[in-house]
Amino acid sequence: MNPGIDYIGIGCGALIINNNNETLLMKRGSKSKNEIGYWSKPGGAVEFGEKVEDAIKRETKEELDIEIELIKFLDFTDHIINSENQHWIAINFLAKIINGEPKIMEPNKHSEIRWFNLNDLPEKITQTTIEPIQKYLNSLKNID
Repeated sequence: MNPGIDYIGIGCGALIINNNNETLLMKRGSKSKNEIGYWSKPGGAVEFGEKVEDAIKRETKEELDIEIELIKFLDFTDHIINSENQHWIAINFLAKIINGEPKIMEPNKHSEIRWFNLNDLPEKITQTTIEPIQKYLNSLKNID
């Protein structure tokens, strides 16, 4: 049985923002579970018995070899990918890098990493990435 395919999968991810109002995104490679060629924030599946916050930190370390600090919960995404017959619930947190320089650690799963200005994002971006970006930008407007 496969999560996201045979039953609803639980995923998680970190919306990493730097001091230049940019977010770190990864282009999904040929061995990604879905949405190959789309840009996404770092993250992945929550393992049985693992806390979501720990899964986000683990996935980010595995994918980018960096350590992050989780700043706040942003929201969750009900991610139904009809074209790939998948359903995921993704839990999204705002984060910042506290140690390391991002580099691709899983070249089959990610073909590229890049910082994007939040006002100049790529066209092909996953729902699990654009929704937390919108939530984050809306939270900034509510502060002013």
